[in-house]
Amino acid sequence: MSTDATPPRRSRRRSGAVTLHDVAKLAGVAPITASRALNHPKQVSAEVRQKVSDAVSRTGYVPNLLAGGLASTRSRLVAALVPSISGPVFLATVQALTETLAEHGYQMMLGQSGYTNTREDALLEAIIGRRPDGIVLTGIMHSAEGRRRLMASGIPVVETWDLTPTPIDMLVGFSHVDVGHAVARFLRDKGRTRLAAVSGDDERALRRLEAYRAAALALGLAEVQAVVVPAPTTLRSGRDALAQLLERGVDAVFCSSDQLALGVMTEAQARGIAIPQRLSVVGFGDLEIAADLNPALTTVRINGADIGRQAARFIIDRAEGREVAQRIVDIGYSIVDRHSA
Repeated sequence: MSTDATPPRRSRRRSGAVTLHDVAKLAGVAPITASRALNHPKQVSAEVRQKVSDAVSRTGYVPNLLAGGLASTRSRLVAALVPSISGPVFLATVQALTETLAEHGYQMMLGQSGYTNTREDALLEAIIGRRPDGIVLTGIMHSAEGRRRLMASGIPVVETWDLTPTPIDMLVGFSHVDVGHAVARFLRDKGRTRLAAVSGDDERALRRLEAYRAAALALGLAEVQAVVVPAPTTLRSGRDALAQLLERGVDAVFCSSDQLALGVMTEAQARGIAIPQRLSVVGFGDLEIAADLNPALTTVRINGADIGRQAARFIIDRAEGREVAQRIVDIGYSIVDRHSA
Protein backbone atom coordinates (compact mmCIF):
# COMPACT_ATOMS: atom_id res chain seq x y z
CA MET A 1 0.00 0.00 0.00
CA SER A 2 1.36 3.42 -0.92
CA THR A 3 2.31 5.65 2.00
CA ASP A 4 1.95 8.90 0.09
CA ALA A 5 -1.71 8.55 -0.80
CA THR A 6 -3.73 11.71 -0.22
CA PRO A 7 -5.79 11.34 2.98
CA PRO A 8 -9.56 11.65 2.73
CA ARG A 9 -10.73 15.24 2.89
CA ARG A 10 -12.47 16.02 6.16
CA SER A 11 -15.77 17.77 6.18
CA ARG A 12 -15.52 21.36 7.39
CA ARG A 13 -18.92 21.08 8.98
CA ARG A 14 -19.06 18.05 11.22
CA SER A 15 -21.85 19.23 13.52
CA GLY A 16 -24.63 18.92 10.94
CA ALA A 17 -25.70 22.53 11.54
CA VAL A 18 -27.61 24.23 8.73
CA THR A 19 -25.62 27.12 7.25
CA LEU A 20 -26.45 30.21 5.26
CA HIS A 21 -24.99 28.45 2.21
CA ASP A 22 -27.60 25.69 2.63
CA VAL A 23 -30.37 28.27 2.76
CA ALA A 24 -29.02 30.08 -0.30
CA LYS A 25 -28.75 26.85 -2.30
CA LEU A 26 -32.31 25.84 -1.49
CA ALA A 27 -33.59 29.33 -2.34
CA GLY A 28 -31.63 29.38 -5.60
CA VAL A 29 -29.74 32.56 -4.79
CA ALA A 30 -26.16 33.51 -3.94
CA PRO A 31 -25.13 33.37 -0.25
CA ILE A 32 -24.61 37.15 -0.18
CA THR A 33 -28.14 37.63 -1.53
CA ALA A 34 -29.54 35.33 1.15
CA SER A 35 -27.60 37.34 3.75
CA ARG A 36 -29.07 40.60 2.47
CA ALA A 37 -32.57 39.12 2.53
CA LEU A 38 -32.17 38.22 6.18
CA ASN A 39 -30.25 41.25 7.45
CA HIS A 40 -31.26 44.04 5.05
CA PRO A 41 -34.55 42.88 3.48
CA LYS A 42 -35.22 46.24 1.78
CA GLN A 43 -32.17 45.68 -0.42
CA VAL A 44 -33.73 42.71 -2.24
CA SER A 45 -36.97 42.11 -4.09
CA ALA A 46 -40.09 40.74 -2.47
CA GLU A 47 -39.71 37.58 -4.57
CA VAL A 48 -36.19 36.95 -3.22
CA ARG A 49 -37.28 37.68 0.34
CA GLN A 50 -40.05 35.10 0.01
CA LYS A 51 -37.70 32.45 -1.46
CA VAL A 52 -35.19 32.92 1.37
CA SER A 53 -37.94 32.98 4.00
CA ASP A 54 -39.33 29.70 2.66
CA ALA A 55 -35.85 28.15 2.69
CA VAL A 56 -35.31 29.25 6.29
CA SER A 57 -38.62 27.69 7.30
CA ARG A 58 -37.84 24.42 5.52
CA THR A 59 -34.32 24.07 6.92
CA GLY A 60 -34.86 25.45 10.43
CA TYR A 61 -31.88 27.77 9.93
CA VAL A 62 -31.04 30.10 12.85
CA PRO A 63 -28.90 33.12 11.89
CA ASN A 64 -25.60 33.60 13.69
CA LEU A 65 -26.50 36.72 15.67
CA LEU A 66 -22.96 37.12 17.00
CA ALA A 67 -21.55 37.32 13.48
CA GLY A 68 -24.17 39.84 12.47
CA GLY A 69 -23.64 41.82 15.64
CA LEU A 70 -19.92 42.25 14.93
CA ALA A 71 -20.69 44.45 12.00
CA SER A 72 -23.40 46.50 13.69
CA THR A 73 -21.89 46.46 17.23
CA ARG A 74 -25.37 45.48 18.44
CA SER A 75 -26.24 42.05 19.77
CA ARG A 76 -29.73 42.85 21.21
CA LEU A 77 -28.71 40.53 24.03
CA VAL A 78 -28.54 41.54 27.71
CA ALA A 79 -26.82 39.41 30.35
CA ALA A 80 -28.10 39.38 33.93
CA LEU A 81 -26.35 37.80 36.93
CA VAL A 82 -28.14 36.76 40.12
CA PRO A 83 -26.57 35.00 43.12
CA SER A 84 -29.01 32.12 43.03
CA ILE A 85 -31.88 30.94 40.86
CA SER A 86 -33.23 28.76 43.68
CA GLY A 87 -34.09 31.72 45.92
CA PRO A 88 -37.41 33.40 45.01
CA VAL A 89 -36.49 36.91 46.16
CA PHE A 90 -34.99 37.91 42.77
CA LEU A 91 -37.73 36.36 40.62
CA ALA A 92 -39.83 39.53 40.29
CA THR A 93 -36.76 41.47 39.16
CA VAL A 94 -35.79 38.84 36.59
CA GLN A 95 -39.33 38.61 35.23
CA ALA A 96 -39.80 42.38 34.91
CA LEU A 97 -36.34 42.75 33.36
CA THR A 98 -37.06 40.00 30.83
CA GLU A 99 -40.48 41.35 29.86
CA THR A 100 -39.38 44.98 29.53
CA LEU A 101 -36.38 44.06 27.40
CA ALA A 102 -38.51 41.79 25.20
CA GLU A 103 -40.99 44.61 24.55
CA HIS A 104 -38.11 46.54 22.98
CA GLY A 105 -36.67 43.64 20.97
CA TYR A 106 -33.95 42.52 23.38
CA GLN A 107 -33.41 39.05 24.80
CA MET A 108 -31.96 38.24 28.21
CA MET A 109 -29.40 35.62 29.20
CA LEU A 110 -29.42 34.68 32.91
CA GLY A 111 -26.34 33.56 34.84
CA GLN A 112 -26.01 32.28 38.41
CA SER A 113 -23.01 33.95 40.04
CA GLY A 114 -23.25 32.44 43.52
CA TYR A 115 -22.14 34.43 46.53
CA THR A 116 -18.41 34.56 45.76
CA ASN A 117 -16.47 36.94 43.53
CA THR A 118 -14.60 34.03 41.94
CA ARG A 119 -17.62 32.65 40.12
CA GLU A 120 -18.85 36.12 39.21
CA ASP A 121 -15.46 37.00 37.68
CA ALA A 122 -15.48 33.82 35.58
CA LEU A 123 -18.98 34.57 34.31
CA LEU A 124 -18.11 38.18 33.55
CA GLU A 125 -15.07 37.14 31.53
CA ALA A 126 -17.23 34.89 29.35
CA ILE A 127 -19.99 37.49 29.03
CA ILE A 128 -17.85 40.53 28.21
CA GLY A 129 -16.15 38.64 25.38
CA ARG A 130 -19.54 38.12 23.74
CA ARG A 131 -20.24 41.87 23.77
CA PRO A 132 -23.85 42.02 24.96
CA ASP A 133 -25.72 45.31 24.76
CA GLY A 134 -25.85 45.47 28.54
CA ILE A 135 -25.02 43.67 31.78
CA VAL A 136 -27.22 43.68 34.89
CA LEU A 137 -25.57 42.71 38.18
CA THR A 138 -26.99 41.92 41.61
CA GLY A 139 -25.31 44.01 44.30
CA ILE A 140 -22.30 46.31 44.23
CA MET A 141 -19.55 44.29 45.91
CA HIS A 142 -17.44 43.08 42.97
CA SER A 143 -13.77 42.21 42.84
CA ALA A 144 -11.31 44.89 41.77
CA GLU A 145 -10.45 42.87 38.66
CA GLY A 146 -14.10 42.40 37.70
CA ARG A 147 -14.77 46.08 38.20
CA ARG A 148 -11.82 47.06 35.99
CA ARG A 149 -12.96 44.71 33.22
CA LEU A 150 -16.50 46.07 33.28
CA MET A 151 -15.37 49.69 33.19
CA ALA A 152 -12.88 49.01 30.38
CA SER A 153 -15.43 47.12 28.28
CA GLY A 154 -17.61 50.13 27.52
CA ILE A 155 -20.69 47.90 27.89
CA PRO A 156 -23.61 49.55 29.76
CA VAL A 157 -23.75 48.09 33.28
CA VAL A 158 -26.56 48.31 35.83
CA GLU A 159 -25.95 47.27 39.43
CA THR A 160 -29.11 46.40 41.36
CA TRP A 161 -30.43 45.54 44.81
CA ASP A 162 -28.01 47.90 46.55
CA LEU A 163 -27.01 51.54 46.82
CA THR A 164 -23.70 53.39 46.53
CA PRO A 165 -22.66 56.86 45.37
CA THR A 166 -19.96 55.29 43.17
CA PRO A 167 -21.53 52.69 40.86
CA ILE A 168 -19.61 51.20 37.96
CA ASP A 169 -22.06 52.85 35.56
CA MET A 170 -25.76 52.89 36.55
CA LEU A 171 -27.57 51.65 39.64
CA VAL A 172 -31.10 50.95 40.87
CA GLY A 173 -31.68 49.67 44.40
CA PHE A 174 -32.02 50.66 48.04
CA SER A 175 -29.98 51.05 51.22
CA HIS A 176 -29.43 47.90 53.27
CA VAL A 177 -28.11 50.07 56.10
CA ASP A 178 -31.36 52.05 56.19
CA VAL A 179 -33.32 48.78 56.29
CA GLY A 180 -31.35 47.54 59.32
CA HIS A 181 -31.86 50.81 61.18
CA ALA A 182 -35.59 50.90 60.39
CA VAL A 183 -36.28 47.35 61.57
CA ALA A 184 -34.55 47.99 64.90
CA ARG A 185 -36.67 51.10 65.47
CA PHE A 186 -39.80 49.24 64.40
CA LEU A 187 -39.24 46.47 66.93
CA ARG A 188 -38.36 48.94 69.70
CA ASP A 189 -41.64 50.74 69.02
CA LYS A 190 -43.40 47.37 69.39
CA GLY A 191 -42.01 47.18 72.91
CA ARG A 192 -39.28 44.63 72.17
CA THR A 193 -36.03 45.05 74.09
CA ARG A 194 -34.02 41.85 73.50
CA LEU A 195 -33.48 41.80 69.77
CA ALA A 196 -31.99 38.93 67.78
CA ALA A 197 -31.19 38.20 64.13
CA VAL A 198 -30.79 35.26 61.82
CA SER A 199 -28.73 36.30 58.81
CA GLY A 200 -27.29 34.78 55.69
CA ASP A 201 -23.54 35.19 55.31
CA ASP A 202 -23.70 37.15 52.03
CA GLU A 203 -22.37 40.69 52.07
CA ARG A 204 -25.71 42.50 51.69
CA ALA A 205 -27.39 40.55 54.49
CA LEU A 206 -24.41 41.12 56.78
CA ARG A 207 -24.59 44.86 56.10
CA ARG A 208 -28.24 44.87 57.19
CA LEU A 209 -27.27 42.91 60.30
CA GLU A 210 -24.52 45.35 61.32
CA ALA A 211 -26.83 48.32 60.82
CA TYR A 212 -29.54 46.58 62.88
CA ARG A 213 -27.03 45.93 65.66
CA ALA A 214 -25.76 49.50 65.67
CA ALA A 215 -29.28 50.94 65.72
CA ALA A 216 -30.29 48.70 68.66
CA LEU A 217 -27.35 49.96 70.73
CA ALA A 218 -28.11 53.56 69.76
CA LEU A 219 -31.68 53.04 70.96
CA GLY A 220 -30.43 51.84 74.36
CA LEU A 221 -31.39 48.21 73.80
CA ALA A 222 -29.39 45.12 74.72
CA GLU A 223 -26.76 43.86 72.30
CA VAL A 224 -28.32 41.99 69.39
CA GLN A 225 -27.92 38.21 69.54
CA ALA A 226 -27.21 36.87 66.06
CA VAL A 227 -26.82 33.56 64.26
CA VAL A 228 -25.22 33.69 60.80
CA VAL A 229 -26.01 30.86 58.37
CA PRO A 230 -24.74 30.01 54.86
CA ALA A 231 -26.37 31.63 51.85
CA PRO A 232 -28.61 30.79 50.10
CA THR A 233 -30.72 30.54 53.25
CA THR A 234 -33.25 27.79 53.92
CA LEU A 235 -36.20 27.04 56.15
CA ARG A 236 -34.10 24.40 57.94
CA SER A 237 -31.38 26.91 58.84
CA GLY A 238 -34.05 29.21 60.26
CA ARG A 239 -35.37 26.45 62.52
CA ASP A 240 -31.90 25.53 63.73
CA ALA A 241 -30.99 29.16 64.38
CA LEU A 242 -34.03 29.81 66.56
CA ALA A 243 -33.16 26.78 68.70
CA GLN A 244 -29.87 28.53 69.51
CA LEU A 245 -31.42 31.96 70.09
CA LEU A 246 -34.08 30.78 72.50
CA GLU A 247 -31.33 29.91 74.98
CA ARG A 248 -30.37 33.61 75.02
CA GLY A 249 -33.76 34.94 76.11
CA VAL A 250 -34.66 36.99 73.03
CA ASP A 251 -38.08 38.45 72.27
CA ALA A 252 -37.74 39.49 68.60
CA VAL A 253 -35.97 38.08 65.55
CA PHE A 254 -35.12 39.89 62.32
CA CYS A 255 -34.40 37.43 59.50
CA SER A 256 -32.44 38.24 56.36
CA SER A 257 -34.99 36.40 54.20
CA ASP A 258 -38.63 35.36 54.41
CA GLN A 259 -37.44 31.78 53.99
CA LEU A 260 -35.48 32.06 57.24
CA ALA A 261 -38.43 33.75 58.92
CA LEU A 262 -40.68 30.86 57.91
CA GLY A 263 -38.19 28.49 59.52
CA VAL A 264 -38.11 30.56 62.71
CA MET A 265 -41.92 30.60 62.89
CA THR A 266 -42.14 26.87 62.22
CA GLU A 267 -39.69 26.10 65.04
CA ALA A 268 -41.46 28.49 67.41
CA GLN A 269 -44.83 26.90 66.74
CA ALA A 270 -43.35 23.41 67.17
CA ARG A 271 -42.15 24.49 70.62
CA GLY A 272 -45.45 26.10 71.58
CA ILE A 273 -44.05 29.65 71.52
CA ALA A 274 -46.78 32.14 70.66
CA ILE A 275 -46.10 34.63 67.87
CA PRO A 276 -46.15 37.59 68.38
CA GLN A 277 -47.10 37.40 72.05
CA ARG A 278 -43.78 35.91 73.17
CA LEU A 279 -41.71 36.37 70.04
CA SER A 280 -41.85 38.91 67.22
CA VAL A 281 -40.61 37.79 63.80
CA VAL A 282 -39.71 40.07 60.87
CA GLY A 283 -38.62 38.78 57.47
CA PHE A 284 -37.12 40.35 54.36
CA GLY A 285 -38.38 40.16 50.78
CA ASP A 286 -42.19 39.95 51.14
CA LEU A 287 -42.55 36.72 49.22
CA GLU A 288 -46.00 35.70 48.02
CA ILE A 289 -46.39 33.24 50.91
CA ALA A 290 -45.71 35.90 53.57
CA ALA A 291 -49.28 37.20 53.69
CA ASP A 292 -50.76 33.69 53.79
CA LEU A 293 -48.82 32.38 56.78
CA ASN A 294 -50.52 32.03 60.15
CA PRO A 295 -49.80 34.48 61.61
CA ALA A 296 -49.14 36.55 58.49
CA LEU A 297 -45.48 37.51 58.31
CA THR A 298 -44.33 41.06 58.99
CA THR A 299 -41.56 41.72 56.51
CA VAL A 300 -39.51 44.27 54.56
CA ARG A 301 -40.90 44.77 51.08
CA ILE A 302 -38.61 45.56 48.16
CA ASN A 303 -40.29 46.24 44.84
CA GLY A 304 -38.21 43.85 42.77
CA ALA A 305 -40.34 44.39 39.66
CA ASP A 306 -39.59 48.12 39.74
CA ILE A 307 -35.88 47.31 39.97
CA GLY A 308 -36.13 45.08 36.89
CA ARG A 309 -38.10 47.60 34.84
CA GLN A 310 -35.76 50.47 35.67
CA ALA A 311 -32.67 48.38 34.96
CA ALA A 312 -34.11 47.46 31.56
CA ARG A 313 -34.86 51.11 30.75
CA PHE A 314 -31.29 52.06 31.66
CA ILE A 315 -29.86 49.42 29.31
CA ILE A 316 -32.23 50.23 26.44
CA ASP A 317 -31.55 53.96 26.64
CA ARG A 318 -27.79 53.50 26.63
CA ALA A 319 -27.82 50.83 23.92
CA GLU A 320 -29.88 53.08 21.68
CA GLY A 321 -27.64 56.10 22.20
CA ARG A 322 -29.79 58.12 24.60
CA GLU A 323 -28.19 60.00 27.48
CA VAL A 324 -29.05 58.81 31.00
CA ALA A 325 -29.18 61.91 33.19
CA GLN A 326 -30.01 60.24 36.50
CA ARG A 327 -27.82 57.15 36.80
CA ILE A 328 -28.70 56.26 40.41
CA VAL A 329 -32.29 55.43 41.38
CA ASP A 330 -33.22 54.64 44.98
CA ILE A 331 -36.51 52.74 44.94
CA GLY A 332 -36.65 52.56 48.73
CA TYR A 333 -38.35 49.91 50.88
CA SER A 334 -41.27 49.53 53.26
CA ILE A 335 -41.99 47.48 56.38
CA VAL A 336 -45.24 45.58 55.90
CA ASP A 337 -46.70 45.29 59.40
CA ARG A 338 -48.83 42.16 59.52
CA HIS A 339 -49.34 39.88 62.53
CA SER A 340 -46.00 38.25 63.38
CA ALA A 341 -44.56 41.30 65.14
